[in-house]
Amino acid sequence: MIARTWHGQAPTQSADGYVAHLHEAVIPRLKSLPGFRGFYLLRRATEDQTNFAVISLWESMEAIRNFAGADPERAVVEPEARALLCSFDEHVKHHDVAFSQVVEPA
Repeated sequence: MIARTWHGQAPTQSADGYVAHLHEAVIPRLKSLPGFRGFYLLRRATEDQTNFAVISLWESMEAIRNFAGADPERAVVEPEARALLCSFDEHVKHHDVAFSQVVEPA
């Protein structure tokens, strides 16, 4: 499995809108793609902005290319998301998942 990581920042007043955009537009699209395996959104608020870290999980680099296009290192940031963010990475990083453990509550 491959983790695709990306970071962006939103003004405090736009942060909830960015999360809503992910829920309503991005996640449904990702779920329809072959090789998509999961998604995490990490959020950290500061005084004047909210920092986001996005981790998407993929079966293979081929699956990532089917999503991202010929340059899989290029970030896919839709115009709707760009309008809500004040800055973001233009490129992503890919990591092989060496170990994964999710603990379910007892």
